[in-house]
Amino acid sequence: MTERISREELVKIYNIEITFFNDLVDNGLLTVKTENETSYLMYEDLPAFEKFANWHYDLEINLPGLEVIHEMLKKLEDMKQKNRELMTKLAAISNRYEEGQ
Repeated sequence: MTERISREELVKIYNIEITFFNDLVDNGLLTVKTENETSYLMYEDLPAFEKFANWHYDLEINLPGLEVIHEMLKKLEDMKQKNRELMTKLAAISNRYEEGQ
């Protein structure tokens, strides 16, 4: 079974408001699994949760700001991936061109 932590444990450990956690879930920033009426966050999603909690509580970024930052970072990662793919294609074309001379 995949490792997980309950919403209640997270609220206690990280000393956050349960409404903040629920808002992250309601706005699609976190995905939880529910079992026996208990919400669980998978350990693999813990870094994202910690990032949002730090931004919110340490930097005082509100929920709409978290959503904007999250979307911009996703777009930046997508652009980096596309750039890597284009650089690989360009290198292949360049190698073929150099071999032909």
